[in-house]
Amino acid sequence: MKHVYLDNAATTRVRDEVISKMQDALANNYGNPSSTHSYGRTAKTAIESARKTIAKYMNALPSEIIFTSGGTEADNMIIRSAVKDCGVKTIITSKIEHHAVLHTVEEMEQSGLVDVLYVRLDQVGNPDLEHLQELLQKDSSKKLVSLMHVNNEIGNLLDIKQVAKMCKEHGALFHSDSVQSIGHYAWDVKEVPVDFLAAAAHKFHGPKGIGFAFIRKNSGLKCLISGGSQERGFRAGTESFHNIVGLEEAFVLAYDHLEKEQKYVKDLKSYFIEKVKKEIPQAKFNGLSGNLEKSTYTLANVCLPITPEKGLMLLFHLDIKGIACSKGSACQSGSDSGSHVLNEILSGEDLKRPSLRFSFSKYNTKEEIDYTVEVLKEFTQK
Repeated sequence: MKHVYLDNAATTRVRDEVISKMQDALANNYGNPSSTHSYGRTAKTAIESARKTIAKYMNALPSEIIFTSGGTEADNMIIRSAVKDCGVKTIITSKIEHHAVLHTVEEMEQSGLVDVLYVRLDQVGNPDLEHLQELLQKDSSKKLVSLMHVNNEIGNLLDIKQVAKMCKEHGALFHSDSVQSIGHYAWDVKEVPVDFLAAAAHKFHGPKGIGFAFIRKNSGLKCLISGGSQERGFRAGTESFHNIVGLEEAFVLAYDHLEKEQKYVKDLKSYFIEKVKKEIPQAKFNGLSGNLEKSTYTLANVCLPITPEKGLMLLFHLDIKGIACSKGSACQSGSDSGSHVLNEILSGEDLKRPSLRFSFSKYNTKEEIDYTVEVLKEFTQK
């Protein structure tokens, strides 16, 4: 049986170089970074080196990079602290954000801490920037805008520079869940005046359980997790040293090889789109995922011409054939409610048909795509 992994938007294979760096850290650098002896100082120095490295690639200050357990924690830290510490009374977001954002703002609204406004979406899932402008002008309350740079299900790219500019003009804070973006696109936080970003290492061939928040200097945010003074007081708790050095290695490799790997993966996606259109002409690409210029090069979301009854067996059939993909975000697996993203943008008829997300990486090949599309074709024609 072949084994084809096309679920890279959920998580990626860890690079061999990253594994080696982490193994060395686990075996030889086991001191607590808060300890004052040589073992602790060695670990602390490596953590601060990783912070400086990431900051340099993003044109940020080292003090603006705060290590977290991943994107979900970073999103929660930023949103909750913005309300608690910065006087935010209104949050503007969209209904197709990651649940790390949606569930957090819903909970805060239910607690009476903020009002939540949702920007309208067009039929392919893009936020209506004219409506965003209206919401920013709605009243004089302190606002936080939270819109993701790359949608994790349909791949749409936000005009993040324009949104950041609009927020700045209206005195609003701007947070972007950039988990599907950092490690795949170059970032310059001086050029794009975003206030807060969230990143996760396992989306760019690093380890799970580690990520970081970019928190712009003088934003006013304070700690969310109390205890020790780690992470400049933003996040208490003993640092996950081996994961941090793994994150640094994955981050450096991602950006040192960015242009080459972008081209390779974009060519794979282009090939996948062409094959699907040729072999399964009735298939549709959801959102803008079939557009190579207006969506991320890393994923495609396909609505297949299959009955709902037959669709129930699709993922099982692909798994039997050794193909890994997903019907939406891995974070909502096990849910019977379907994709909240597709529920917002698809017609009732298309919602009845199965949609799958295929996401690509440097480790995939055209031969794997040939095999995957052939399996899909055979299943749809049965």
